[in-house]
Amino acid sequence: MTQQHAPAQVGLTLSESTPHWPAPPKAPAGAPNIVYVVFDDMGFADLGCYGSEISTPNIDALAAGGLRYTNFHTTALCSPTRAALLTGRNHHSVGMGGLSDWDFGFPGMRGRIAKSAGTLAEMLRGSGYNTFATGKWHLTPIFETTAAGPFDQWPLQRGFDRFYGFMSGATNQFHPDLAMDNHRIEAPDRPDYHLSEDIVEQSMRFIRHQQTAAPEKPFFLYMCFGAQHSPHHAPARYIDKYLPVFEKGWDATRADRLARQKKLGLVPAHTELPERSPGVKPWDSLGADQKKLAVKLQAAFAGMLEHADEQVGRLVAFLKQLGKLENTMIVLISDNGASQEGSPLGTVNTNRYFNGVRDTLEENLPHIDQIGQGHLSTNYPLGWAMAGNTPLKRYKQTTHGGGVRDPLIVHYPKGISDAGGIRDQFHHVVDITPTVLEILGIQPPMTINGVAQQPMEGTSLAYTFTQPDQPTRKSVQYFEMFGHRGLWHKGWKAVSWHQTGTPFEKDQWELYHLDSDFNETRDLAAEKPEKLAEMIQRWFIEAGACQVLPLNDSLHRFVTRNPHSPAMRRHWEILPDSGKAGPDTRNRSYRLTAKVTIPQGGAQGVLAAQGDFSGGFALYVMDGKLVHDYNFVGRHHVVRSDRPVPEGECELSVEFRKTADFSGDCVLLINGQECGKVSVPQTFRAARGGGIGVGRAGKPSVGEFQAPFAFTGTLHKVVIDVADDQVTDPGSDLKQALGNA
Repeated sequence: MTQQHAPAQVGLTLSESTPHWPAPPKAPAGAPNIVYVVFDDMGFADLGCYGSEISTPNIDALAAGGLRYTNFHTTALCSPTRAALLTGRNHHSVGMGGLSDWDFGFPGMRGRIAKSAGTLAEMLRGSGYNTFATGKWHLTPIFETTAAGPFDQWPLQRGFDRFYGFMSGATNQFHPDLAMDNHRIEAPDRPDYHLSEDIVEQSMRFIRHQQTAAPEKPFFLYMCFGAQHSPHHAPARYIDKYLPVFEKGWDATRADRLARQKKLGLVPAHTELPERSPGVKPWDSLGADQKKLAVKLQAAFAGMLEHADEQVGRLVAFLKQLGKLENTMIVLISDNGASQEGSPLGTVNTNRYFNGVRDTLEENLPHIDQIGQGHLSTNYPLGWAMAGNTPLKRYKQTTHGGGVRDPLIVHYPKGISDAGGIRDQFHHVVDITPTVLEILGIQPPMTINGVAQQPMEGTSLAYTFTQPDQPTRKSVQYFEMFGHRGLWHKGWKAVSWHQTGTPFEKDQWELYHLDSDFNETRDLAAEKPEKLAEMIQRWFIEAGACQVLPLNDSLHRFVTRNPHSPAMRRHWEILPDSGKAGPDTRNRSYRLTAKVTIPQGGAQGVLAAQGDFSGGFALYVMDGKLVHDYNFVGRHHVVRSDRPVPEGECELSVEFRKTADFSGDCVLLINGQECGKVSVPQTFRAARGGGIGVGRAGKPSVGEFQAPFAFTGTLHKVVIDVADDQVTDPGSDLKQALGNA
């Protein structure tokens, strides 16, 4: 922390003055480097060292040289877990009760980390560390990720010296939407590019430059892969090898993983598999084509994980080459359990799940040979998510074990002598940062940037490094996500699954003694009603203390409700080469107009576009005609003008006229005169991230043209006016459409 220093003595001349150079903050003697490696949507059983058949030798080596935890928990969702990980406080306590996309106007659901909850980067930078963040961020409100900011929730303003990665929850691994430090950048455009490789390359670059300039300073690296979140992208050679591995199906895979887990000592010998998770059919009941598609989708997931494991190996080898591995504490986690967002069949277009569209075999099967490639956005079926969470119940987004019980590996040669040890003390993601502070001997600062700090809510697990058999020092932990609730207290767990739109008081609570029932298979609620009542009462006490209330299962969470948000502006003007921005156009009428000059002989190219192959829109000129393509989850609604675009100055427009909730007509206009119309029976419910770009389209192409398809005329500006008729969640029927899986 900053020390007080006597000021320089200033006289009339240099000979009468005494200079003084305040010493910069200095890390404690021998302080280790800290590396957080965060995976996304990776289940409890997906790593080789946790019982998987997927090849993860580099991560397995970290486990063999460190510790594996079998009773480690997260929040069930990405942004909340990352907020808790970085701050050492519960997710609602710091304002991140859901995704950073949502602001409900209540303290626990702001979509941003409160300034009173400093990140580990803010704490360590004031203690002599350099701090780097790479990969997924997803802690900034979505409409604050434009060139206008505000930037106070970007990585550099939350304690990191450098940042390279993507701001949103997911991105294409071959064509990512990238940012560096405080600005957006173009992704590298080369055939062999993959984001996982790039994240590690940039991480090593940051460390290499820092260690060259100041080798005495330790560093904190927060490295977050896009893997294993959809889309599941990997080079084909990583995918093809897993096709024969998973032909046995998810039921056999789950049984095999449990057998390995027992052999590895990860679960008690008496552990049994629960019933299949909701929405999962027996593998043997599937048809041949459905099995073939499911195997390929799981092979893409597995190939992506093996590829990411190789990148972890590159980083570890780099640290060893620098002579830094021995005194580096590597913490590797997944942010939640395996994902249910692929739906029962699996998908080649993840936009469908979030828009209440069920996949069909007829739509998906023709793409089977392209699964894993960059133009598709794939996710695997629920059955593979079930296998990924072996032997736990349910999935990501829920507060049962499959949503919140996740891998944790700690590798710290200087501080851990029990190499290959397994730890079963109950702990939670809020406990990681307090562990780091204890290892460093640093007290959490009372203020950061003049803001008084909230108390730490996590419990250090550093004692487990040297005391494998000591009972957990943690006493209580609540869970809440999408209205699903849970509470762990001294070995017991009460948990409820909530159906959207039903009264919370109707939720059916379950009771488990986790100390003797690893995977929540023996519900004791009927046998011990008094214990259950005590646990429910304690949940409300914790919820009140941690800003969980009010309970909310509304699906207008897909959009900010903050009236001061830039997203609420109704008139937009977007200039060429000004980055991506624009309004939320879902379920509302709007007009988009490109003001252009068409040269003699004509022009072609994109005027405005948003999204990619999996969905969005594009307004463009092709073959002399004005064209608009509304790409709804891969279903194209295209209209072409019935007359040519004239030369000279003109206004080229598309007007969306809402006819009912989430449907309407797209009408083309040239200089205000209608020239074409197409009906769109279903439009987007879930927000399209990334903003609206003008003058060119990103890859993979949203429309039926070859991106970037840059406009060859003169584009002066694009003007967008939106109507005041938006309803984002009529009837909360989206969750019903998804089946409450």
